[in-house]
Amino acid sequence: MDERIKQITSDLKQVADDTHAIFGAFSSEQLNWKPAADSWSVGQCFEHIIKTNEMFYPEFEKLASGTRKNSLIENYSPLSGFFGRFLIKSVSEDSKKAKVPSKAIVPPSNISPDIFHRFAIHIEELNRRVESCASADRQKTVVTSPFLALATYTLEDAYTAMVEHTRRHFRQAKRVTEADGFPQAVAAAAQE
Repeated sequence: MDERIKQITSDLKQVADDTHAIFGAFSSEQLNWKPAADSWSVGQCFEHIIKTNEMFYPEFEKLASGTRKNSLIENYSPLSGFFGRFLIKSVSEDSKKAKVPSKAIVPPSNISPDIFHRFAIHIEELNRRVESCASADRQKTVVTSPFLALATYTLEDAYTAMVEHTRRHFRQAKRVTEADGFPQAVAAAAQE
């Protein structure tokens, strides 16, 4: 396995490890608390990551089996580089609130307490899928966005965006815990 695949899977595993360390002992109240009605809770951030990454699973399955071929638009779109750069930039920046591109990846309002366990399992599965595609040429393989049929980008850009998107929502979840009114842990409150 090449160094880039190792870096992608290592970066994703690091987010899963940090998630467990920071959020793993959260109560249901902490998990589902929102700083504002139109904001996401900590739990929703991680549910969204899972839902978004799973949208790429069909592509990964085809790549791993060797049955996937670029479509005509994927082979000849002059905008693949533009879309890739745009996607990476948009998921890397925390300052802009982005509209979710599909209702399929909008998390429900109430997240179950097993979200961090499910997130850890999801990252393990995602890493296995990325590793199963290690032989794919990441620069020549062009994928179509599962959210916008005209947007194509290289597999390399898809991987980069996936890591950055995961990190972005991890940072968002941390900001939720720093917001005024975030419920403090019962143990911490008892010690005061």
